Amino acid sequence: MIACIEYDVFLADCPARTTLSLVADTWSVVVVFALGEGPRRYAELQERIGGISKKMLTQTLRKLERNGLVERRRLPSAPPGVEYRLTELGATLLEPVRSLSRWAELHTEELLVAQASA
Repeated sequence: MIACIEYDVFLADCPARTTLSLVADTWSVVVVFALGEGPRRYAELQERIGGISKKMLTQTLRKLERNGLVERRRLPSAPPGVEYRLTELGATLLEPVRSLSRWAELHTEELLVAQASA
């Protein structure tokens, strides 16, 4: 069992800031959202996520995997392949990511108007 430690993102040296930066960048949010639809192969992810380069997708998947949010599984197929899926911990991010994504979709027009008038 993990001891309960209180973190405060307002403190300069709080590790929760690192956690926040990990999950708050655009590509991490979009990859987690895409994997929330189910396991996907690399090419399927790239096709699903418009505008992401191979390099950025690879870096994002590795970062999420390194931090225990995504797992990479070898597939027993010919030719050999891999698929990516959310871990149990990664799945806990789905609700916040979905909420943030929906908010962005609902309010982008208002933000664009505000930017244009600034």
